[in-house]
Amino acid sequence: MSKFLKTPIDYLKGVGPERVSLLQSELGIYHYEDLLTHFPFRYVDRSKYYKINEITLASAEIQIIGKITGLSEIGQSRGKRLVARFADETGQMELVWFKYTKWMKENFEKMINIPIVAYGKPNEFNRTFSIIHPEIETLENQKSAPQGLYPVYSSTEKLTKKGVSNRVWQKMQMQLLSEIKEIEENLSDDIILKFNFSDRLTTFRQIHFPKSTEELKKAEDRLKFEEFFFLQLGLLIKKINHQRKYKSNEFSVVGKYFNEFYENHLPFELTDAQKRVVKEIRTDMGRPVQMNRLLQGDVGSGKTMVALLSALIAADNGFQTAFMAPTEILAQQHFESMKNYLSEMDIKIGLLTGSTKTKDRKILDEKLTSGEIHILVGTHALIEDHVRFKNLGFAIIDEQHKFGVAQRAKFIRKGKFPPHTLVMTATPIPRTLAMSLYGDLDISVIDELPAGRKPIMTVHRKDKDRLGLFGFIKTEIKKGRQIYIVYPLIEESEKMDYKDLMDGYDSITRAFPLPDYAVSIVHGRMKTEDKDFEMQRFAKGETQILVATTVIEVGVNVPNASVMVIESAEKFGLSQLHQLRGRVGRGAEQSFCVLMTKDNLTEDAFTRISTMCRTNDGFEIAEVDMQLRGPGDIMGTQQSGILNFKIASLVKDQKMMTTARYIAEELLKDDPELSKPENQKIKQHFAEYHKEKIEWSRIG
Repeated sequence: MSKFLKTPIDYLKGVGPERVSLLQSELGIYHYEDLLTHFPFRYVDRSKYYKINEITLASAEIQIIGKITGLSEIGQSRGKRLVARFADETGQMELVWFKYTKWMKENFEKMINIPIVAYGKPNEFNRTFSIIHPEIETLENQKSAPQGLYPVYSSTEKLTKKGVSNRVWQKMQMQLLSEIKEIEENLSDDIILKFNFSDRLTTFRQIHFPKSTEELKKAEDRLKFEEFFFLQLGLLIKKINHQRKYKSNEFSVVGKYFNEFYENHLPFELTDAQKRVVKEIRTDMGRPVQMNRLLQGDVGSGKTMVALLSALIAADNGFQTAFMAPTEILAQQHFESMKNYLSEMDIKIGLLTGSTKTKDRKILDEKLTSGEIHILVGTHALIEDHVRFKNLGFAIIDEQHKFGVAQRAKFIRKGKFPPHTLVMTATPIPRTLAMSLYGDLDISVIDELPAGRKPIMTVHRKDKDRLGLFGFIKTEIKKGRQIYIVYPLIEESEKMDYKDLMDGYDSITRAFPLPDYAVSIVHGRMKTEDKDFEMQRFAKGETQILVATTVIEVGVNVPNASVMVIESAEKFGLSQLHQLRGRVGRGAEQSFCVLMTKDNLTEDAFTRISTMCRTNDGFEIAEVDMQLRGPGDIMGTQQSGILNFKIASLVKDQKMMTTARYIAEELLKDDPELSKPENQKIKQHFAEYHKEKIEWSRIG
């Protein structure tokens, strides 16, 4: 942006000190640029005028020319409303304001018996039409309003109360655009020509005051492309710089450990997706540049097997592997399954968690520094300073969103060179979101389940169906199966949730009494050792039912568990429901997920429940989740800052995001330093964007 656009908003004609203060405190508008990029959130076609006798209930927002014939305040204190009698030559109606200020009332009084334009959505009551909270202005002023599509700006209650109406927003933007003579270009001539973009000043004029839907679309396309392009350019440059900075060990050998396991001990045929991902990892590790790869795959898709095969490549090259999991239970689970897989091979595996006893730690430390241990599985205890490897070459981080960038970076200091890094997640991330947040990583996806796995059958049931549910559970237990029953845990109402859990536990133990049935319970108030004890009882088959809160979302692997009952399922988000469902369906038998809800569901809750019943595809579920909640909520506040686009939407503009990524990749292939004369505008704008917009520490 030009220096002119850095001018403080105080200098704009018609914006007084009080308004400046409000614009700054309410919406962070400090400079001309901030105002210019405060885009309309919708547009209204104000070319058509209605008569009062033409109004129908089907009418959307309409505008009518008429006169206010009288104004009165009706009701007392809180229920008070301002009502204007409004008429044209065909009839009369009411204009009503439930929220109004003394300033508004005085202003409307000045408009009595002069031609005005009223705009809003009509309502009908007792066969009389009214418009609630209409926008009104004199017909004379309306003639100076923008023609074509009428921009509507987001605002705040405080600004509106202080007289910053939508018309005022328009006037500020018109004033600003009248003062701007030129806006510096930020794209190369090639890109502008390729997409037939207008120049930037025209683009900003058309986004604020489009004369047609075609003009609006053209302006939106350019501005959305810019936002995505400079984000992707930043991520790709970060990736290039990382590869230059972090040299790593070249794993040129695929030898005896990998081949012996693959040919003689592989417990099942790999899926095509697993084979593809192993090949991608092998290629990465064969280079003297640190691998930085994100592996996405649904629960049960076989990520751990891919990680194990990759660890064997490290061992073949004389290097050790660290495998970090977010919880002790999960670390224990990975340790046990890997130990089982490698039981007939000369590969040593260790386990290190916060619970490891001091004397066991000493033995572990000795074996680790001597190189006797090939793979060390553990929690964040692995990154403590005193943990020393002889030759760390590979780091695997499971459920990576539970670890911060700083924690992961600690592995870099544990070897002569930074280890190749594989971060894994069983929480599918929509493609465009992964491209935005993890665009500096290479991404692999396991998008198929192992052969023989039956899709989990998911059904929706209500309280009235509970007896039938208990009968179904008894039938499954008779077959030798086990059952999870999960209750929500929402921190704000922990006491209430705890009560729900205990009430549920009581009713379960009554319906499934000893000695015929054994029921375990696990919740956040229990000591860690008690939780582990109950989970282990369930894992060993000593109890048939595990009643729990979401602490089991990432937890024990019990192939024999075939039923997941989720109580108050409407309180859970989609990704959480999907994670919980993934606790079953790990054996060869048919598994079931029962979503229990109250009778009346909100529209969003119904969409979540019906999506779960319709599909088992985690990526499809993640897309629906992003449409419902938006990308910021999915990733949490820690990472949502990077996604504060002014106009682009990861949900609606996925095609544009992919295009921008491709153009950025092609540009950097041709000119990695952005040193060519034709790319100087991009380089200059990028330096400014990089400085002000991208919070690099949040990306990892």
